[in-house]
Amino acid sequence: MMENRSLKFDFDDILIQPAIQSTINSRKTVSVMDGEGMLPLFTAPMDTVTDQAHRNIFRENHIYPIVPRTETKHFTAEDCLSSNGWVALSLDQFEQLFGTGNPLKDTGKVQVCIDIANGNMKRLMDLVRKTKEMYHNQIVIMVGNVANPGTFFELSALGADFVRVGVGNGSGCSTSVHTGIGYPLASLIHDINQEKSTRTGPFARVIADGGIKKYADIIKALALGADFVMCGGLLNKALESAGNTFSANKKFEGYTVPGDQVDQYSDEVKTAFKMGSVFYKKFRGMSTKEVQAHLGNELRSSEGVTRMVQVEYTVEGWIENFIDYLSSAMSYTDSKDLASFIGKPDWNLITQNSLTRFNK
Repeated sequence: MMENRSLKFDFDDILIQPAIQSTINSRKTVSVMDGEGMLPLFTAPMDTVTDQAHRNIFRENHIYPIVPRTETKHFTAEDCLSSNGWVALSLDQFEQLFGTGNPLKDTGKVQVCIDIANGNMKRLMDLVRKTKEMYHNQIVIMVGNVANPGTFFELSALGADFVRVGVGNGSGCSTSVHTGIGYPLASLIHDINQEKSTRTGPFARVIADGGIKKYADIIKALALGADFVMCGGLLNKALESAGNTFSANKKFEGYTVPGDQVDQYSDEVKTAFKMGSVFYKKFRGMSTKEVQAHLGNELRSSEGVTRMVQVEYTVEGWIENFIDYLSSAMSYTDSKDLASFIGKPDWNLITQNSLTRFNK
């Protein structure tokens, strides 16, 4: 076994370097959408981020939504096919529905995220190979999560279409804290992107997943080579996310404690939020005991967290800012579209003093 002792870095350790000269006169001329008119963003398959009833809120704002396992636990293969979008399934459920090779009744495509924590399982790899051999492109498979560049290339060779990279980084995940397992996400994306130049494809699409805290993290992930970025906690802070929503407790000084549960989709709550009212959201990782119990799984040690967070924005408002910031970054680096930006700009490692100076 080869040991890799090189120093690894994360998003706060780097800054993207502008091009020597940019031919872009206005960020309005930059295209930040992919071929389907969508941003390079996925919702995390978390039940406090999105659900089946309200996933179109994200889709209408150009984010790819994924229906979480808590809502698909009784899905059939036909349900997956007719869902017209991404659905998350457990490994057991995916094997039961698609591991037998039963033909699908329709000719459409199934888009499945096999939502497990350790994407380096041989069982998963064997199932990906077997399923792609049986269904070919009728099933689009997203797998993960992985924290080793070699696993990404192994899954690519077996036919995986998308691979979620990152273990232990997410705000709802405590895996690295408890197990010591992980790989700094910025380095993981960069190392995969660098190794692509030494290998022959095709390669799965890279999805940076976990610990994305701000706009700059997303932009840096794309610049380092991620094809997409998956957001959980960041999107949970939006008013319209699926997490249970509570008004601020007016009896508590500072209004900093959750009060009564409200309907975040009602016009009354939307108006109140725009007028400055404070609301809170429930946020939980999908490996918490709470979710394990909901799915009917045997309870085991939790590798997830549950917390209350304050609502900070609407989905529309957050996306409007993101588009502006991504367009600006692309104009600085002379990138007219995503293809010329993803994995292409130069970047520099910075010191902690530099980070302190840049952080406002």
